[in-house]
Amino acid sequence: MDQKKEKVVTLDLTGCKNWLELHKRIRAAFDFPDFYGKNWDAFWDLIRTECDADRIVVIGEDTLPKALERDREKVNEILYRFRDHMIQFGDKIVIEIQ
Repeated sequence: MDQKKEKVVTLDLTGCKNWLELHKRIRAAFDFPDFYGKNWDAFWDLIRTECDADRIVVIGEDTLPKALERDREKVNEILYRFRDHMIQFGDKIVIEIQ
């Protein structure tokens, strides 16, 4: 019996210093196209259409500077909204914030 290998996307925020670097890491982790707009609407749009992960793991949030606190919250909000969106369509995705 063939068992599908779990696809894991890891977003490593360790040492991320600013907003632009945060979005560069998002783009790289999710393998978004070059036209990724580096904003929250673009993150939401592309995660819904381009992400086929079974699990999303976010590491290093605790190393973000205080200036990025609202951005950290927005990343988590979008990830959990994505999880809820997937559940509506009968798909399961695990969001793991370490």
